[in-house]
Amino acid sequence: MLTLKHLDNLPTLDAPLHLALGVFDGVHVGHQEVISRAVNAANREGGLAGVLTFDPHPIRVIAPNKAPTALLATLEDKAKVVCELGVTLFIPIHFDAEFAKMEAVDFIAKLTAANVRTICVGEDWRFGHDRSGDVKFLEHQASLGGFTLEAVPPVMHDGERISSTRIRQAIRDGNLTAAEQMLGRPYTLTGTVVEGQKLGRTLGFPTANLATAEAQLPPDGVWAVRATLADGTTACGVANLGMRPTVGGIHRVLEVHLLDFDENLYGQVLQIRFEKSLRSEKKFPSVELLRLQIQSDVESAADFFEKMRNHDSQT
Repeated sequence: MLTLKHLDNLPTLDAPLHLALGVFDGVHVGHQEVISRAVNAANREGGLAGVLTFDPHPIRVIAPNKAPTALLATLEDKAKVVCELGVTLFIPIHFDAEFAKMEAVDFIAKLTAANVRTICVGEDWRFGHDRSGDVKFLEHQASLGGFTLEAVPPVMHDGERISSTRIRQAIRDGNLTAAEQMLGRPYTLTGTVVEGQKLGRTLGFPTANLATAEAQLPPDGVWAVRATLADGTTACGVANLGMRPTVGGIHRVLEVHLLDFDENLYGQVLQIRFEKSLRSEKKFPSVELLRLQIQSDVESAADFFEKMRNHDSQT
Protein backbone atom coordinates (compact mmCIF):
# COMPACT_ATOMS: atom_id res chain seq x y z
CA MET A 1 0.00 0.00 0.00
CA LEU A 2 1.36 3.39 -1.03
CA THR A 3 1.32 6.14 1.62
CA LEU A 4 1.29 9.87 0.81
CA LYS A 5 1.05 12.50 3.54
CA HIS A 6 0.42 15.68 1.56
CA LEU A 7 -2.37 16.72 -0.80
CA ASP A 8 0.17 18.39 -3.06
CA ASN A 9 1.71 14.99 -3.83
CA LEU A 10 -1.49 13.49 -5.25
CA PRO A 11 -1.14 14.93 -8.79
CA THR A 12 2.15 13.04 -9.16
CA LEU A 13 0.28 9.74 -9.18
CA ASP A 14 -0.13 8.37 -12.69
CA ALA A 15 -3.46 6.63 -12.07
CA PRO A 16 -7.14 7.43 -11.58
CA LEU A 17 -8.00 7.84 -7.89
CA HIS A 18 -11.08 6.57 -6.09
CA LEU A 19 -11.05 8.06 -2.61
CA ALA A 20 -12.93 7.47 0.64
CA LEU A 21 -12.74 10.56 2.86
CA GLY A 22 -13.21 10.65 6.61
CA VAL A 23 -11.68 10.43 10.07
CA PHE A 24 -12.50 6.69 10.30
CA ASP A 25 -11.69 6.24 14.00
CA GLY A 26 -11.75 2.47 14.46
CA VAL A 27 -12.67 1.81 10.81
CA HIS A 28 -15.95 0.30 11.96
CA VAL A 29 -18.62 -1.37 9.83
CA GLY A 30 -20.09 1.98 8.75
CA HIS A 31 -16.66 3.24 7.72
CA GLN A 32 -16.01 -0.01 5.89
CA GLU A 33 -19.12 0.55 3.78
CA VAL A 34 -17.77 3.93 2.66
CA ILE A 35 -14.32 2.48 1.96
CA SER A 36 -15.77 -0.48 0.06
CA ARG A 37 -17.37 1.94 -2.41
CA ALA A 38 -13.94 3.34 -3.29
CA VAL A 39 -12.43 -0.15 -3.55
CA ASN A 40 -15.29 -1.32 -5.77
CA ALA A 41 -14.94 1.73 -8.02
CA ALA A 42 -11.21 1.08 -8.44
CA ASN A 43 -11.86 -2.57 -9.24
CA ARG A 44 -14.53 -1.64 -11.73
CA GLU A 45 -12.85 1.30 -13.47
CA GLY A 46 -9.17 0.77 -12.77
CA GLY A 47 -6.87 2.94 -10.70
CA LEU A 48 -6.04 3.26 -7.02
CA ALA A 49 -8.47 2.79 -4.13
CA GLY A 50 -7.52 5.35 -1.51
CA VAL A 51 -8.42 6.38 2.01
CA LEU A 52 -7.82 10.00 2.96
CA THR A 53 -7.95 10.54 6.70
CA PHE A 54 -6.65 12.97 9.31
CA ASP A 55 -4.21 12.74 12.18
CA PRO A 56 -4.72 13.76 14.91
CA HIS A 57 -8.52 13.58 15.13
CA PRO A 58 -9.72 17.00 13.90
CA ILE A 59 -11.90 17.62 16.94
CA ARG A 60 -8.78 17.54 19.11
CA VAL A 61 -7.61 20.61 17.25
CA ILE A 62 -10.92 22.39 16.65
CA ALA A 63 -12.65 21.72 20.00
CA PRO A 64 -10.29 19.84 22.34
CA ASN A 65 -12.73 20.11 25.27
CA LYS A 66 -15.21 18.04 23.25
CA ALA A 67 -12.69 15.50 21.97
CA PRO A 68 -12.87 11.84 23.03
CA THR A 69 -10.30 10.98 25.67
CA ALA A 70 -9.57 7.67 23.97
CA LEU A 71 -9.45 6.45 20.39
CA LEU A 72 -10.21 3.08 18.87
CA ALA A 73 -7.12 2.80 16.70
CA THR A 74 -3.72 4.34 16.21
CA LEU A 75 -2.82 5.64 12.77
CA GLU A 76 -0.76 2.46 12.25
CA ASP A 77 -3.76 0.31 13.22
CA LYS A 78 -5.95 2.25 10.80
CA ALA A 79 -3.46 1.73 7.97
CA LYS A 80 -3.35 -2.02 8.62
CA VAL A 81 -7.13 -2.39 8.63
CA VAL A 82 -7.75 -0.37 5.45
CA CYS A 83 -5.00 -2.30 3.67
CA GLU A 84 -6.81 -5.53 4.51
CA LEU A 85 -9.97 -4.00 3.00
CA GLY A 86 -8.25 -3.69 -0.38
CA VAL A 87 -7.07 -0.09 -0.16
CA THR A 88 -3.92 0.60 -2.19
CA LEU A 89 -3.35 4.27 -1.32
CA PHE A 90 -3.30 5.67 2.23
CA ILE A 91 -3.32 9.45 2.72
CA PRO A 92 -3.01 10.46 6.40
CA ILE A 93 -3.14 14.27 6.39
CA HIS A 94 -1.62 16.06 9.38
CA PHE A 95 -4.42 18.13 10.89
CA ASP A 96 -3.41 21.31 12.70
CA ALA A 97 -4.77 24.79 13.32
CA GLU A 98 -3.54 25.99 9.93
CA PHE A 99 -5.17 23.11 8.06
CA ALA A 100 -8.41 23.75 9.99
CA LYS A 101 -8.61 27.21 8.37
CA MET A 102 -8.81 25.74 4.86
CA GLU A 103 -12.13 26.42 3.19
CA ALA A 104 -14.08 23.46 1.83
CA VAL A 105 -13.77 24.74 -1.74
CA ASP A 106 -9.99 25.02 -1.41
CA PHE A 107 -9.73 21.51 0.02
CA ILE A 108 -11.67 20.06 -2.91
CA ALA A 109 -9.64 22.11 -5.38
CA LYS A 110 -6.40 20.69 -3.99
CA LEU A 111 -7.87 17.19 -4.04
CA THR A 112 -9.17 17.35 -7.58
CA ALA A 113 -5.90 18.74 -8.92
CA ALA A 114 -5.18 15.01 -9.10
CA ASN A 115 -7.02 12.58 -11.35
CA VAL A 116 -9.85 11.94 -8.88
CA ARG A 117 -12.65 9.89 -10.42
CA THR A 118 -14.64 8.92 -7.32
CA ILE A 119 -15.18 10.46 -3.89
CA CYS A 120 -16.96 8.42 -1.23
CA VAL A 121 -18.16 9.87 2.09
CA GLY A 122 -20.71 9.22 4.79
CA GLU A 123 -23.86 11.15 3.95
CA ASP A 124 -23.51 13.39 7.02
CA TRP A 125 -19.76 14.07 6.68
CA ARG A 126 -18.74 17.69 7.15
CA PHE A 127 -15.40 19.27 6.36
CA GLY A 128 -13.60 22.55 5.72
CA HIS A 129 -13.43 25.71 7.79
CA ASP A 130 -16.47 25.96 10.11
CA ARG A 131 -17.61 22.59 8.68
CA SER A 132 -18.95 24.41 5.63
CA GLY A 133 -18.53 21.45 3.30
CA ASP A 134 -21.23 18.80 3.16
CA VAL A 135 -22.80 16.35 0.72
CA LYS A 136 -24.82 19.07 -0.99
CA PHE A 137 -21.61 21.04 -1.56
CA LEU A 138 -19.86 17.91 -2.86
CA GLU A 139 -22.74 17.19 -5.25
CA HIS A 140 -22.29 20.63 -6.74
CA GLN A 141 -18.51 20.17 -6.99
CA ALA A 142 -19.01 16.76 -8.62
CA SER A 143 -21.15 18.36 -11.31
CA LEU A 144 -18.37 20.88 -12.00
CA GLY A 145 -15.31 18.72 -11.58
CA GLY A 146 -16.25 15.52 -13.30
CA PHE A 147 -15.89 13.11 -10.37
CA THR A 148 -18.56 10.73 -9.16
CA LEU A 149 -19.81 11.23 -5.62
CA GLU A 150 -21.05 8.35 -3.48
CA ALA A 151 -22.74 9.49 -0.26
CA VAL A 152 -23.24 6.45 1.95
CA PRO A 153 -26.06 6.24 4.51
CA PRO A 154 -25.22 5.13 8.08
CA VAL A 155 -25.06 1.44 8.96
CA MET A 156 -27.31 0.40 11.84
CA HIS A 157 -26.84 -2.02 14.75
CA ASP A 158 -29.71 -2.89 17.11
CA GLY A 159 -31.78 -0.10 15.63
CA GLU A 160 -29.18 2.62 16.17
CA ARG A 161 -26.50 4.09 13.97
CA ILE A 162 -23.04 2.59 14.40
CA SER A 163 -20.60 5.22 15.61
CA SER A 164 -17.17 5.36 17.19
CA THR A 165 -18.82 6.86 20.28
CA ARG A 166 -21.10 3.82 20.67
CA ILE A 167 -18.20 1.45 20.23
CA ARG A 168 -16.04 3.24 22.80
CA GLN A 169 -18.91 3.05 25.28
CA ALA A 170 -19.41 -0.67 24.61
CA ILE A 171 -15.71 -1.28 25.32
CA ARG A 172 -15.84 0.80 28.51
CA ASP A 173 -18.85 -1.27 29.60
CA GLY A 174 -17.01 -4.51 28.86
CA ASN A 175 -19.51 -5.42 26.13
CA LEU A 176 -16.85 -6.61 23.72
CA THR A 177 -19.35 -8.72 21.76
CA ALA A 178 -21.27 -5.59 20.76
CA ALA A 179 -18.01 -3.79 20.03
CA GLU A 180 -16.92 -6.64 17.77
CA GLN A 181 -20.24 -6.63 15.91
CA MET A 182 -19.99 -2.89 15.25
CA LEU A 183 -16.29 -2.98 14.36
CA GLY A 184 -16.69 -5.99 12.10
CA ARG A 185 -13.72 -7.62 13.85
CA PRO A 186 -12.58 -8.31 17.42
CA TYR A 187 -11.46 -5.23 19.31
CA THR A 188 -7.70 -5.07 19.80
CA LEU A 189 -5.30 -2.44 21.06
CA THR A 190 -1.61 -1.99 20.48
CA GLY A 191 1.00 -0.94 22.99
CA THR A 192 4.75 -0.74 23.32
CA VAL A 193 6.38 -2.88 26.00
CA VAL A 194 8.08 -0.61 28.53
CA GLU A 195 10.09 -1.30 31.65
CA GLY A 196 8.01 -1.65 34.82
CA GLN A 197 8.73 -2.39 38.47
CA LYS A 198 9.41 -6.07 37.65
CA LEU A 199 7.21 -7.15 40.54
CA GLY A 200 5.62 -9.85 38.42
CA ARG A 201 8.99 -11.45 37.84
CA THR A 202 9.72 -11.55 41.57
CA LEU A 203 6.37 -13.30 42.05
CA GLY A 204 7.21 -15.87 39.40
CA PHE A 205 4.97 -14.40 36.69
CA PRO A 206 6.94 -11.95 34.51
CA THR A 207 4.76 -9.39 32.77
CA ALA A 208 5.07 -7.09 29.80
CA ASN A 209 3.96 -3.61 30.78
CA LEU A 210 2.28 -1.91 27.84
CA ALA A 211 2.20 1.81 27.13
CA THR A 212 -1.23 2.04 25.51
CA ALA A 213 -1.18 5.80 24.81
CA GLU A 214 -4.74 6.91 24.02
CA ALA A 215 -6.30 3.51 23.34
CA GLN A 216 -9.79 2.82 24.64
CA LEU A 217 -9.55 0.29 27.46
CA PRO A 218 -12.17 -2.13 28.81
CA PRO A 219 -13.08 -2.25 32.52
CA ASP A 220 -10.33 -2.86 35.06
CA GLY A 221 -9.73 -6.44 36.09
CA VAL A 222 -8.02 -9.62 35.03
CA TRP A 223 -8.53 -10.84 31.47
CA ALA A 224 -7.61 -13.83 29.35
CA VAL A 225 -5.91 -12.26 26.33
CA ARG A 226 -4.30 -13.18 23.06
CA ALA A 227 -1.19 -11.24 22.06
CA THR A 228 0.24 -10.80 18.58
CA LEU A 229 3.99 -10.17 18.68
CA ALA A 230 6.04 -8.00 16.36
CA ASP A 231 6.98 -11.00 14.21
CA GLY A 232 3.33 -11.96 13.72
CA THR A 233 3.31 -14.92 16.09
CA THR A 234 0.56 -15.16 18.70
CA ALA A 235 0.64 -16.17 22.33
CA CYS A 236 -2.05 -16.69 24.95
CA GLY A 237 -1.83 -14.84 28.21
CA VAL A 238 -3.44 -13.29 31.23
CA ALA A 239 -3.57 -9.52 31.67
CA ASN A 240 -4.15 -7.29 34.65
CA LEU A 241 -5.63 -3.89 33.91
CA GLY A 242 -5.93 -1.40 36.73
CA MET A 243 -4.30 0.45 39.58
CA ARG A 244 -2.61 -2.54 41.30
CA PRO A 245 -3.92 -1.56 44.76
CA THR A 246 -2.11 -4.37 46.62
CA VAL A 247 1.28 -2.85 45.78
CA GLY A 248 0.22 0.79 46.12
CA GLY A 249 -0.14 1.58 42.44
CA ILE A 250 -1.07 5.15 41.53
CA HIS A 251 -1.43 4.83 37.74
CA ARG A 252 -3.67 2.65 35.59
CA VAL A 253 -1.46 -0.03 34.04
CA LEU A 254 -1.95 -2.85 31.55
CA GLU A 255 0.46 -5.72 32.19
CA VAL A 256 0.38 -9.01 30.34
CA HIS A 257 1.84 -12.37 31.36
CA LEU A 258 2.25 -14.66 28.34
CA LEU A 259 1.79 -18.36 29.00
CA ASP A 260 4.80 -20.61 28.36
CA PHE A 261 6.85 -17.64 27.17
CA ASP A 262 10.07 -16.20 28.53
CA GLU A 263 11.64 -13.91 25.94
CA ASN A 264 12.66 -10.27 26.21
CA LEU A 265 9.89 -8.08 24.79
CA TYR A 266 11.14 -4.62 25.76
CA GLY A 267 10.51 -2.11 22.99
CA GLN A 268 8.28 -4.43 20.99
CA VAL A 269 4.79 -3.41 19.92
CA LEU A 270 2.17 -5.97 20.92
CA GLN A 271 -1.41 -6.21 19.75
CA ILE A 272 -3.72 -7.36 22.53
CA ARG A 273 -7.11 -8.97 22.08
CA PHE A 274 -9.25 -9.28 25.22
CA GLU A 275 -10.89 -12.70 25.10
CA LYS A 276 -12.63 -13.12 28.47
CA SER A 277 -12.99 -11.29 31.76
CA LEU A 278 -11.74 -13.54 34.56
CA ARG A 279 -12.38 -11.35 37.61
CA SER A 280 -12.48 -7.76 38.81
CA GLU A 281 -9.48 -6.04 40.34
CA LYS A 282 -9.18 -6.20 44.14
CA LYS A 283 -6.77 -5.39 46.93
CA PHE A 284 -5.24 -8.39 48.71
CA PRO A 285 -4.10 -8.37 52.35
CA SER A 286 -0.59 -9.45 51.38
CA VAL A 287 1.71 -9.87 48.40
CA GLU A 288 1.74 -13.63 49.03
CA LEU A 289 -2.02 -13.82 48.70
CA LEU A 290 -1.69 -11.79 45.51
CA ARG A 291 0.84 -14.31 44.21
CA LEU A 292 -1.52 -17.19 44.92
CA GLN A 293 -4.35 -15.37 43.13
CA ILE A 294 -2.15 -14.68 40.11
CA GLN A 295 -1.32 -18.38 39.96
CA SER A 296 -5.04 -19.14 39.99
CA ASP A 297 -5.64 -16.52 37.29
CA VAL A 298 -2.96 -18.08 35.09
CA GLU A 299 -4.55 -21.51 35.54
CA SER A 300 -7.99 -20.08 34.70
CA ALA A 301 -6.65 -18.46 31.53
CA ALA A 302 -4.84 -21.65 30.48
CA ASP A 303 -8.02 -23.65 31.06
CA PHE A 304 -10.04 -21.15 29.01
CA PHE A 305 -7.68 -21.36 26.04
CA GLU A 306 -7.52 -25.15 26.27
CA LYS A 307 -11.32 -25.30 26.05
CA MET A 308 -11.21 -22.94 23.07
CA ARG A 309 -8.69 -25.19 21.30
CA ASN A 310 -10.79 -28.29 21.98
CA HIS A 311 -13.90 -26.53 20.69
CA ASP A 312 -12.14 -25.37 17.55
CA SER A 313 -10.78 -28.84 16.84
CA GLN A 314 -14.30 -30.28 17.01
CA THR A 315 -15.88 -27.75 14.65
